This record gives sequence, C-alpha cells and structure tokens, in this order.
Amino acid sequence: QVQLVESGGGLVQAGDSLRLSCAASGRTFSGYTMGWFRQPPGKEREFVAAVSWDGTTTYYADSVKGRFTISRDNAKNTGYLQMNSLKPEDTGIYYCVADPSEITRRKYTYWGQGTQVTVSS
Repeated sequence: QVQLVESGGGLVQAGDSLRLSCAASGRTFSGYTMGWFRQPPGKEREFVAAVSWDGTTTYYADSVKGRFTISRDNAKNTGYLQMNSLKPEDTGIYYCVADPSEITRRKYTYWGQGTQVTVSS
C-alpha cells in the first residue's frame, strides 16, 4: 500500500509556472512507476505524464510536451511535476498516481486526493 499526497497547486496567470509535489509513504516508493493525471472542469480525467521507477523513462501527453517536466527523488520519496508556460486549458484537479508495474503497462493503482490548479487568462 502506498499513500500519496499532492501539494503545490494554486491560482496562477497564463504563462506562469508551478511545481507540484507528490509525497509518498508506505511501501518502497522507489520501485514504483509514478505519474500525474488531471481532471479539467466538466471533463474526464486524463493522463498528463509518467516516470519510471529509476527516472530514466518518461511519457507525456501531447498537450503538455515541451512545457511540463516530470521527475522524482527516490531518496525523498517524492515526485514532481514542473509546469511551465501554463495555459487556461491546464486548469483542473491534478492527481498523483503510482503503481508497482513497469511504466510500459500504463497501469496506476494508487491515487492521491488531488490538488487544484487554476490558470487564469
């Protein structure tokens, strides 16, 4: 069992940056794939980014490529999502996710409670 707690959300203007953090507790986080999903207002949850257990492989949604960077610090049991050049369409609740399977499986069993990101135009 892994518990995930997100932080770092907030209200920003278009073009600004934010860094989300995901603090993990419970089982050894270092062996888990971790990632981020988001849920825009009135829409379904969508994949944002993922990183392999060792940080060497990353996946991104096309909509965030070149603007967002996912990373992790296994020594701190923490994952990050650096978001630059934010757009109003990036608004939503951002969820940290994790799973013991390989990143290629695209499976995410554990979910955090979410943190709100609002980007004003």
